[in-house]
Amino acid sequence: MIAIASLLDKKSSERVSELTEHLEKKFGLNGVKMTPYPHLTLLTAEVPDNEELKQYLEQTCMDLESFNVRTTGLGIFPGENPVVYIPVLRTPALNQVHSRLHREISEMSTEMGVYYNQNLWLPHISLALGDTTPEMLGPVLAFLCNFNFNWEITLDNLTILQKCGEFFLKDEEFRFGRRELIY
Repeated sequence: MIAIASLLDKKSSERVSELTEHLEKKFGLNGVKMTPYPHLTLLTAEVPDNEELKQYLEQTCMDLESFNVRTTGLGIFPGENPVVYIPVLRTPALNQVHSRLHREISEMSTEMGVYYNQNLWLPHISLALGDTTPEMLGPVLAFLCNFNFNWEITLDNLTILQKCGEFFLKDEEFRFGRRELIY
């Protein structure tokens, strides 16, 4: 299973990394680092032909221009290992990119991640996952309440994240916009 994500801009990436460092030092939480790049996941899929996917993403990115999204507050996906995240507000531009990718990549995949279909997708930036417990949520949230999460983030890429052992690592990154020919 691969993930198609947008890596965050430099400023936002630094903010997220600083927060995850604090969570690791203060609470021992480092599970989120299984993907070492702050990102927004657009979908997960099982795509048999990686080259077809790369060609598709390269072509698609030529038609896209960078756009901004906003975040606000904190969220929790409950469970045995709750996920603490920053919600990303859905905008027409984000919905359009997500819908297009989901529709077109589903045609080349054998399986799509269920939580990424248009009706269930909740865009977010994970701060803690995998090594959290319900008991630690109170102290973690009390700590995170000291920060402002009203951010504006520029999305300008689509990136393939590939599972490698315990980690999701960057396979290839595609930038939005037409490429200039250099002679």
